[in-house]
Amino acid sequence: MGSVRPAPWHRAAVVAALMLAAFTFNTTENLPVGLLSLMAADLRVPLVAVGALVTGYGLAVAVVSLPLAHVTRSVPRRYLLAGLLGLLAVASWVSALGGVSYGLLLVARLATAMAQALFWAVMGPVAVGLFPPERRGRIIGLLSVGGSLATVAGVPAGTWLGGHTEWRTPFALCGALALLSLATIGVLLPTSRPRESHSAYGVAPDRRRFYVVLATTALSAAGAFAGFTYVAAFLHDVSGFGENAVSAVLFAFGGAGLAGVTATGPLLDRFPRATLIVPVAAQAVALLGLYAAGHSQVADVVLIMLLGASAGPVFMAAQRQVLHVAPDRTETALAANSASFNAGLAAGALIGGALLPVVGVRGTFLVGGLLTVGALAVLTWPARGGFENAACSRPRKRRPVPR
Repeated sequence: MGSVRPAPWHRAAVVAALMLAAFTFNTTENLPVGLLSLMAADLRVPLVAVGALVTGYGLAVAVVSLPLAHVTRSVPRRYLLAGLLGLLAVASWVSALGGVSYGLLLVARLATAMAQALFWAVMGPVAVGLFPPERRGRIIGLLSVGGSLATVAGVPAGTWLGGHTEWRTPFALCGALALLSLATIGVLLPTSRPRESHSAYGVAPDRRRFYVVLATTALSAAGAFAGFTYVAAFLHDVSGFGENAVSAVLFAFGGAGLAGVTATGPLLDRFPRATLIVPVAAQAVALLGLYAAGHSQVADVVLIMLLGASAGPVFMAAQRQVLHVAPDRTETALAANSASFNAGLAAGALIGGALLPVVGVRGTFLVGGLLTVGALAVLTWPARGGFENAACSRPRKRRPVPR
């Protein structure tokens, strides 16, 4: 059965279920940001303790991604994804229990983080394996749209729902969405060994290029979050926006991010090099521009939207490149890329926080811009063999697949 490609509507339904799962994971990860005050008051803990539910989540993903991908590399993906989504559903419902303690909530969050770490490693190979190899970029783009919708719709909607009911309600709803994804994948995804798919290995394995992508991912994530961690304070204290205006600007940031991912997805296969270099360069321009034009509200709105439109495509294009140049199994390579992103995110926030007393809120964007320039330098460093481009993207002859 593993060698038979499912019916077109089965494939479309599985991709839609994976998009919904990505949306649910990302929404669950960031819900405490919007519900910070409500959760802190109900759990009777400081705001920083609720904030740790987000930062600890990201660190957990960074730490466990590679080990979990290695341990589960031979598990059929239908069963593995069903288990991960089942864990997401249960952990979400545990989080929604009345009277749940902070300790139990922390355990549920860590369980969800472990499931998400492995989900991001296997989701891409599963989805692209259902389609011809030349459509890899387009499928990765669709999956990224699902994840990006969490920022634009999932977290704001969850924040609104929690504010009008109680903070547990959006977690319960996320559990229901996870169950819907589980049912669709459990019924429609074929049961096959992971190595049977053409997506199990990189199209053109290249260890040097792979490390270039990992370094780009880590440095660009560090750059983005060195500044963006303090974007609300920047917009309020430097730009002079009021509270309602800050929320509107952040919504515009999310909308631009969704637009950037949606527009870039169809171009990934045709312009693999440009779709990574251009957003990294745009991110550097946005961060450095925010530092230079901090007191201009019009410029700040434009630059915040540019930052949103570039940050999402960077990770999406990096995932596509990893699938192309992975030196071994693609799920292990994608786990390494996810770990690099989350490590960069944590490092960027820590660097920005450490330098905040010295450079001020505005200066954190300069630091982020310089880190992103570093990512661009790594990505464009001239070296023999270069980076994947449209002229050299034809697959190499692949090694025989073990049976």
